[in-house]
Amino acid sequence: MPARSPIRIRAVSPTGGGTSYDGRVTELALSSSDPARLATDALVIGITPDGTGARLLGADALPGPVRAALESAIGVLGLKGTVDEVTKIPAGDGVKASLLVLTGLGAVASGKKSEGAPTLENLRRAAGAATRQLAGTTAVALVLPADDAAQTSAVAEGALLGAYTFGDYRGTRAGAVAPVATITLVTPTARTRAAKDAVVRARVLAAAVHGTRNLVNAAPNDLYPQTFADHARASVKGTKVKITVLDDAALREGGYGGLIGVGQGSVRPPRLVKLTYAPARVKKHYALVGKGITFDSGGLSIKPAKSMETMKSDMAGAAAVLNTVLAAAELGLPIKVTGWLALAENMPSGTAQRPSDVITIRGGKTVEVLNTDAEGRLVLADAIVAAGEEKPDAIIDIATLTGAQMIALGNQVSAVMGSDDVRGAVIGAAERSGEQFWPMPLPEELRASMKTPMADLANMGERYGGMLVAGLFLQEFAGSTPWAHLDIAGPSFNEGGPRHYVPKGGTGVGVRTLLSLLEDAAGA
Repeated sequence: MPARSPIRIRAVSPTGGGTSYDGRVTELALSSSDPARLATDALVIGITPDGTGARLLGADALPGPVRAALESAIGVLGLKGTVDEVTKIPAGDGVKASLLVLTGLGAVASGKKSEGAPTLENLRRAAGAATRQLAGTTAVALVLPADDAAQTSAVAEGALLGAYTFGDYRGTRAGAVAPVATITLVTPTARTRAAKDAVVRARVLAAAVHGTRNLVNAAPNDLYPQTFADHARASVKGTKVKITVLDDAALREGGYGGLIGVGQGSVRPPRLVKLTYAPARVKKHYALVGKGITFDSGGLSIKPAKSMETMKSDMAGAAAVLNTVLAAAELGLPIKVTGWLALAENMPSGTAQRPSDVITIRGGKTVEVLNTDAEGRLVLADAIVAAGEEKPDAIIDIATLTGAQMIALGNQVSAVMGSDDVRGAVIGAAERSGEQFWPMPLPEELRASMKTPMADLANMGERYGGMLVAGLFLQEFAGSTPWAHLDIAGPSFNEGGPRHYVPKGGTGVGVRTLLSLLEDAAGA
């Protein structure tokens, strides 16, 4: 178990799922037992659309009378079987559980090899919707399609991702509901090594996502560059990850003008955290760079008050990098991974960076700062250069970078741009992990809009296509190293209501894609 965080957020075990308010980790176990005989509070069963109604799917192990009663309830209640449809029914005779829960699996796939099977992402969402809506329940058993390791992994991931709540700042427990304490996944593959390995990975993955959510949800008066670095230092204790932290003096000495410039308006100076996971005899080295603006007021180019309300989440990229590196180490992936957390607080003051300031990024390139609210690209530039100095096989940066991302793709689809091969690898990893990333171009025509007579380039360019301009800016600092940029501005923080396994607030987006990408690279 990692050391307790020095800030007021829960420490999450790398081998667990979510955490309840007394610190217990959500447990998940496999079982091939008769689900009707399981002593559990709730039995979760999947349903799928069937014409104008819905039908049971994956519940063949239940007694005939129980299935018949459920089919009748589906018709009486008019259930459709769509994802996020969760219905609770008092259990009658025939099962030990006190509650039966029907969760929508969505439309099943069609095709010779997958006829009648839900997609893996719909399995994640169905399991997550059920465990999220069963918060406060002690024991839950899932009777969902899990006939192979891939399906078992998807159900386990979704269930653990849905078993999350954040209530660390409540003065009392009134209204605070703990996540499901124990989850039993019923599958005929329960005794196989593949299924057991899938559950181990799901636990590590869910812990990494939850750790990211916790950081994003932390209040900015608790989480600032120094305490973020302290949290990272506490998190790596007892792991195979090494850490180096550069304070503001070291950053000045090292020529990190982006971090110094962005952070100089705050009384809380910037930090650059380097995490290194380097197992012996590996052939690949990937560098992950995360934007860590612990609060973004916009600086002197100040944001409207409403736009600042969620700006504690502007460090979601750095949180994702920290927890991805920890997960890679916990899983023992045969690949070297360095993580770079570019941490600063962007505040207005008498010492703040001004529009028209010229700063020097590490490596020597100069930037005219035209808008102090385009600060994320400045701290990322420093970290990308530092990452590139170690000659990794690829650099992947992840950041809540532009409002233009939300205009282009909304708040549930992230963007990826960069070198064709790395961009393609990210898209493939995202598709397999269940996250939505869309490939975007880097039009050379937009590069000219960042020209300035005062410096090598400006931190702003053409307004239209602003997400692409930001990508072109970062490309300048990646050099010849294969590179991809992930813009998660919208998907990193859910301002609306919770959905399937995604809670309100920090979502942890990017962790699953980055971990899958590292696994792909390690196996290549």
